Amino acid sequence: MNVMDLFSLKGKTAVLTGGAGLYGRQITEALCEAGADVWIASRNLEALKKVAEPLGAHAFELDLASEESINRLIDTVAEKSGRIDVLVNNAVTRCACARWDQSMDIFDESLRINVSSLFHITRRAVEWMKKNSSGSVINIGSYMGLVGGNPTNYEGTEGMGTPSPIYFFEKGGMANFTRWAASELGPFNIRVNCVHPGGLANNQPEAFVRNYCKNTPLGRLAGRNDLKGVIVFLASEASSYITGANIPVDGGYTAR
Repeated sequence: MNVMDLFSLKGKTAVLTGGAGLYGRQITEALCEAGADVWIASRNLEALKKVAEPLGAHAFELDLASEESINRLIDTVAEKSGRIDVLVNNAVTRCACARWDQSMDIFDESLRINVSSLFHITRRAVEWMKKNSSGSVINIGSYMGLVGGNPTNYEGTEGMGTPSPIYFFEKGGMANFTRWAASELGPFNIRVNCVHPGGLANNQPEAFVRNYCKNTPLGRLAGRNDLKGVIVFLASEASSYITGANIPVDGGYTAR
């Protein structure tokens, strides 16, 4: 097969949680540009439509805290498309990220959306992948799931203060869930990999940008196209022998 054909997603159906955020927009673009039939889903349906319609994608309302809502998404995509080939677990809540001194109920809310829903939506999607003995699950983690916090990034800014451990905990757990799921689903020819983005440029304070870039070998924050290549690679046959991988896309930040 021609190497460029290996990267094509024509004939494949992809489901992406979140699609209107900083990561979601470029992931949606990447999947659509590679030829997939793309469904993007989150709570903000109007924001999703603004991203989906120009690209020919489908927008679907999803509440990750609701098992019923997750089931409705998967069942609708399967009914309309007849298949699910790619699942990108991208949506996340940061409801408990502000600080450590919060109630257990706040942490439980975060864990339900960022962890329990990850298990459930992945299980439901792979039910359809098993029918075709093929599929790719791509988890969107974070460099914060691979390292501890670095207070020097925040020198000269309002700062990290006392950050909550929840995001580090959840994204670190996602890295190992990826390994577990790859082991569990490999016999069905379903691959599971995780992408760990570094800091994405989003009008951060000048001091933060300067500090972060100093701590990053490539000397810059991620841009609006930096996730597109790895997403298409992992979704396509170009990565057919890769599973259980945790791939930093962070300019080398975690190499130090």
